[in-house]
Amino acid sequence: MANCKFFDAPSGRRLAYHHLEGASPGVVFLGGFKSDMEGSKATFLQDWAKNQGRAFLRFDYSGHGQSSGEFTDGCIGDWAQDALEIVSALTSGPQIIIGSSMGGWIALLLARAMPERFYGLVGIAAAPDFTEDSIWAGLSELQRATILRDGQIELPSEYADSPYIFTRHLIEDGRKQRVLLEPLTLPFPVRLLQGTEDASVKLSVPLKIVEHAMGADIRLTLMKGADHSFSTPECLELIANTVADISP
Repeated sequence: MANCKFFDAPSGRRLAYHHLEGASPGVVFLGGFKSDMEGSKATFLQDWAKNQGRAFLRFDYSGHGQSSGEFTDGCIGDWAQDALEIVSALTSGPQIIIGSSMGGWIALLLARAMPERFYGLVGIAAAPDFTEDSIWAGLSELQRATILRDGQIELPSEYADSPYIFTRHLIEDGRKQRVLLEPLTLPFPVRLLQGTEDASVKLSVPLKIVEHAMGADIRLTLMKGADHSFSTPECLELIANTVADISP
Protein backbone atom coordinates (compact mmCIF):
# COMPACT_ATOMS: atom_id res chain seq x y z
CA MET A 1 0.00 0.00 0.00
CA ALA A 2 1.10 3.60 -0.58
CA ASN A 3 2.50 5.68 2.26
CA CYS A 4 -0.16 6.86 4.67
CA LYS A 5 -1.20 10.43 5.34
CA PHE A 6 -1.66 12.09 8.73
CA PHE A 7 -4.63 13.91 10.20
CA ASP A 8 -4.06 16.41 13.00
CA ALA A 9 -7.19 15.91 15.07
CA PRO A 10 -8.80 18.64 17.19
CA SER A 11 -7.85 16.54 20.21
CA GLY A 12 -4.18 17.18 19.41
CA ARG A 13 -3.54 13.58 18.42
CA ARG A 14 -2.00 12.79 15.02
CA LEU A 15 -3.76 9.95 13.23
CA ALA A 16 -2.32 7.94 10.34
CA TYR A 17 -4.80 7.10 7.61
CA HIS A 18 -5.46 5.99 4.03
CA HIS A 19 -8.36 7.56 2.15
CA LEU A 20 -9.77 6.84 -1.30
CA GLU A 21 -12.02 9.29 -3.08
CA GLY A 22 -15.04 7.70 -4.71
CA ALA A 23 -18.77 7.25 -4.86
CA SER A 24 -21.15 7.49 -1.92
CA PRO A 25 -21.93 6.03 0.43
CA GLY A 26 -18.32 5.70 1.46
CA VAL A 27 -16.96 2.85 3.58
CA VAL A 28 -15.09 3.37 6.86
CA PHE A 29 -13.16 0.56 8.57
CA LEU A 30 -12.66 0.63 12.35
CA GLY A 31 -10.03 -1.81 13.58
CA GLY A 32 -9.76 -3.79 16.78
CA PHE A 33 -7.92 -3.54 20.09
CA LYS A 34 -4.17 -3.09 19.53
CA SER A 35 -4.56 -3.74 15.80
CA ASP A 36 -3.67 -1.40 12.96
CA MET A 37 -4.96 -0.41 9.53
CA GLU A 38 -2.57 -2.78 7.74
CA GLY A 39 -4.53 -5.87 8.72
CA SER A 40 -5.99 -8.22 6.13
CA LYS A 41 -9.60 -7.08 6.52
CA ALA A 42 -8.73 -3.38 6.21
CA THR A 43 -6.52 -3.79 3.15
CA PHE A 44 -8.95 -6.24 1.50
CA LEU A 45 -11.79 -3.78 1.94
CA GLN A 46 -9.72 -0.96 0.49
CA ASP A 47 -9.00 -3.05 -2.61
CA TRP A 48 -12.69 -3.96 -2.82
CA ALA A 49 -13.76 -0.32 -2.51
CA LYS A 50 -11.25 0.75 -5.14
CA ASN A 51 -12.59 -1.86 -7.58
CA GLN A 52 -16.12 -0.62 -6.85
CA GLY A 53 -15.17 3.04 -7.27
CA ARG A 54 -16.31 3.59 -3.68
CA ALA A 55 -14.86 6.10 -1.20
CA PHE A 56 -12.98 4.37 1.61
CA LEU A 57 -11.24 5.33 4.85
CA ARG A 58 -9.07 3.30 7.20
CA PHE A 59 -6.92 4.71 10.00
CA ASP A 60 -4.98 3.96 13.16
CA TYR A 61 -6.37 5.04 16.52
CA SER A 62 -3.97 6.99 18.71
CA GLY A 63 -1.44 4.66 20.29
CA HIS A 64 -1.96 2.18 17.46
CA GLY A 65 0.05 1.59 14.30
CA GLN A 66 1.62 4.77 12.94
CA SER A 67 -0.50 7.25 14.89
CA SER A 68 0.85 9.36 17.74
CA GLY A 69 0.67 8.42 21.40
CA GLU A 70 1.34 5.42 23.60
CA PHE A 71 -1.10 2.53 23.55
CA THR A 72 -1.19 2.27 27.34
CA ASP A 73 -2.23 5.94 27.66
CA GLY A 74 -5.38 5.39 25.59
CA CYS A 75 -8.88 4.19 26.33
CA ILE A 76 -12.17 3.49 24.57
CA GLY A 77 -13.32 7.09 24.90
CA ASP A 78 -10.12 8.39 23.27
CA TRP A 79 -10.35 5.95 20.37
CA ALA A 80 -14.03 6.72 19.82
CA GLN A 81 -13.13 10.43 19.75
CA ASP A 82 -10.40 9.67 17.20
CA ALA A 83 -12.97 7.92 15.02
CA LEU A 84 -15.57 10.67 15.35
CA GLU A 85 -13.09 13.42 14.50
CA ILE A 86 -11.50 11.75 11.49
CA VAL A 87 -14.80 10.54 10.04
CA SER A 88 -16.28 14.02 10.49
CA ALA A 89 -13.32 15.69 8.81
CA LEU A 90 -12.49 13.32 5.95
CA THR A 91 -15.85 11.93 4.83
CA SER A 92 -19.09 13.51 3.69
CA GLY A 93 -22.62 12.18 3.84
CA PRO A 94 -23.79 8.88 5.32
CA GLN A 95 -21.18 6.11 5.46
CA ILE A 96 -21.18 2.34 5.77
CA ILE A 97 -19.23 1.86 9.00
CA ILE A 98 -17.48 -1.48 9.45
CA GLY A 99 -16.23 -2.28 12.95
CA SER A 100 -14.04 -5.26 13.76
CA SER A 101 -13.98 -6.52 17.37
CA MET A 102 -13.37 -3.38 19.48
CA GLY A 103 -14.13 -1.44 16.31
CA GLY A 104 -17.68 -2.77 16.59
CA TRP A 105 -17.94 -1.06 19.99
CA ILE A 106 -16.50 2.14 18.53
CA ALA A 107 -19.04 1.92 15.68
CA LEU A 108 -21.92 1.67 18.15
CA LEU A 109 -20.59 4.69 20.06
CA LEU A 110 -20.49 6.62 16.78
CA ALA A 111 -24.00 5.46 15.95
CA ARG A 112 -25.17 6.92 19.24
CA ALA A 113 -23.27 10.19 18.70
CA MET A 114 -23.88 10.79 14.99
CA PRO A 115 -26.58 8.46 13.60
CA GLU A 116 -27.15 10.79 10.64
CA ARG A 117 -23.71 9.83 9.31
CA PHE A 118 -24.60 6.13 9.04
CA TYR A 119 -25.90 4.52 5.86
CA GLY A 120 -25.35 1.11 7.44
CA LEU A 121 -23.28 -0.70 10.05
CA VAL A 122 -21.39 -3.99 9.70
CA GLY A 123 -20.00 -5.53 12.88
CA ILE A 124 -17.37 -8.26 12.54
CA ALA A 125 -17.09 -10.13 15.85
CA ALA A 126 -18.27 -6.89 17.43
CA ALA A 127 -17.19 -6.60 21.07
CA PRO A 128 -19.12 -3.81 22.81
CA ASP A 129 -18.49 -3.33 26.54
CA PHE A 130 -15.67 -5.92 26.50
CA THR A 131 -13.50 -4.13 29.06
CA GLU A 132 -16.16 -4.79 31.70
CA ASP A 133 -17.94 -7.91 30.46
CA SER A 134 -14.86 -9.82 29.30
CA ILE A 135 -11.64 -8.40 30.78
CA TRP A 136 -12.79 -7.26 34.23
CA ALA A 137 -15.28 -10.09 34.60
CA GLY A 138 -12.53 -12.59 33.79
CA LEU A 139 -10.01 -11.34 36.35
CA SER A 140 -9.47 -13.06 39.68
CA GLU A 141 -9.73 -11.06 42.89
CA LEU A 142 -5.92 -11.02 43.06
CA GLN A 143 -5.66 -9.72 39.51
CA ARG A 144 -8.26 -7.04 40.20
CA ALA A 145 -6.31 -5.95 43.28
CA THR A 146 -3.15 -5.79 41.15
CA ILE A 147 -4.68 -3.52 38.51
CA LEU A 148 -6.17 -1.24 41.17
CA ARG A 149 -2.85 -1.06 43.04
CA ASP A 150 -0.40 -0.89 40.14
CA GLY A 151 -2.58 0.82 37.54
CA GLN A 152 -2.15 -2.01 35.05
CA ILE A 153 -1.80 -5.73 34.57
CA GLU A 154 -0.12 -7.90 31.93
CA LEU A 155 -2.07 -10.82 30.52
CA PRO A 156 -1.01 -13.32 27.85
CA SER A 157 -2.54 -12.97 24.40
CA GLU A 158 -3.01 -15.54 21.67
CA TYR A 159 -2.63 -12.74 19.11
CA ALA A 160 0.87 -11.54 20.08
CA ASP A 161 4.14 -12.94 21.42
CA SER A 162 4.26 -10.38 24.21
CA PRO A 163 1.48 -9.99 26.79
CA TYR A 164 -1.22 -7.35 26.49
CA ILE A 165 -1.21 -4.57 29.07
CA PHE A 166 -4.62 -3.62 30.42
CA THR A 167 -4.70 -0.40 32.42
CA ARG A 168 -6.94 0.78 35.21
CA HIS A 169 -7.66 3.81 33.04
CA LEU A 170 -8.91 1.54 30.23
CA ILE A 171 -11.22 -0.35 32.60
CA GLU A 172 -12.62 2.72 34.35
CA ASP A 173 -13.19 4.63 31.12
CA GLY A 174 -14.75 1.56 29.53
CA ARG A 175 -17.45 1.59 32.19
CA LYS A 176 -18.45 5.07 31.03
CA GLN A 177 -18.61 4.03 27.37
CA ARG A 178 -20.87 0.99 27.64
CA VAL A 179 -23.61 0.82 25.01
CA LEU A 180 -25.63 -2.18 26.14
CA LEU A 181 -26.99 -0.70 29.38
CA GLU A 182 -29.25 1.98 27.89
CA PRO A 183 -31.55 2.00 24.84
CA LEU A 184 -29.57 1.78 21.60
CA THR A 185 -31.40 2.94 18.48
CA LEU A 186 -29.93 1.86 15.14
CA PRO A 187 -32.22 3.30 12.44
CA PHE A 188 -30.29 1.90 9.47
CA PRO A 189 -29.29 -1.55 8.18
CA VAL A 190 -27.14 -3.45 10.69
CA ARG A 191 -25.32 -6.66 9.81
CA LEU A 192 -23.45 -8.62 12.49
CA LEU A 193 -21.00 -11.29 11.33
CA GLN A 194 -19.75 -13.86 13.83
CA GLY A 195 -17.58 -16.98 13.67
CA THR A 196 -18.76 -20.05 15.56
CA GLU A 197 -15.16 -20.80 16.68
CA ASP A 198 -14.45 -17.30 17.99
CA ALA A 199 -12.61 -17.79 21.29
CA SER A 200 -12.52 -14.06 22.11
CA VAL A 201 -16.11 -12.97 21.51
CA LYS A 202 -18.75 -15.45 22.60
CA LEU A 203 -21.88 -15.98 20.53
CA SER A 204 -23.84 -14.48 23.41
CA VAL A 205 -22.40 -11.05 22.54
CA PRO A 206 -23.96 -10.56 19.06
CA LEU A 207 -27.16 -12.16 20.37
CA LYS A 208 -27.19 -9.57 23.15
CA ILE A 209 -26.71 -6.77 20.61
CA VAL A 210 -29.62 -8.07 18.51
CA GLU A 211 -31.84 -8.36 21.58
CA HIS A 212 -30.85 -4.96 22.98
CA ALA A 213 -30.73 -2.74 19.89
CA MET A 214 -33.82 -1.13 18.41
CA GLY A 215 -34.02 -1.06 14.61
CA ALA A 216 -36.11 -2.39 11.76
CA ASP A 217 -33.27 -4.09 9.86
CA ILE A 218 -30.82 -5.88 12.17
CA ARG A 219 -29.47 -9.29 11.13
CA LEU A 220 -26.90 -11.74 12.48
CA THR A 221 -24.97 -14.11 10.21
CA LEU A 222 -22.88 -16.98 11.59
CA MET A 223 -19.87 -18.39 9.74
CA LYS A 224 -19.36 -22.00 10.81
CA GLY A 225 -15.77 -22.70 11.82
CA ALA A 226 -14.56 -19.09 11.61
CA ASP A 227 -12.38 -17.76 14.43
CA HIS A 228 -11.99 -14.24 15.80
CA SER A 229 -9.73 -13.03 12.99
CA PHE A 230 -12.51 -13.63 10.43
CA SER A 231 -9.89 -13.31 7.69
CA THR A 232 -10.10 -16.46 5.59
CA PRO A 233 -10.97 -15.97 1.91
CA GLU A 234 -14.50 -17.16 2.67
CA CYS A 235 -14.87 -14.69 5.53
CA LEU A 236 -13.52 -11.80 3.47
CA GLU A 237 -15.94 -12.67 0.67
CA LEU A 238 -18.81 -12.66 3.16
CA ILE A 239 -17.77 -9.21 4.41
CA ALA A 240 -17.67 -7.81 0.86
CA ASN A 241 -21.02 -9.39 -0.02
CA THR A 242 -22.54 -7.99 3.16
CA VAL A 243 -21.37 -4.46 2.37
CA ALA A 244 -22.65 -4.85 -1.20
CA ASP A 245 -26.00 -6.07 0.11
CA ILE A 246 -26.68 -2.87 2.03
CA SER A 247 -25.20 -0.59 -0.62
CA PRO A 248 -27.44 1.33 -3.04
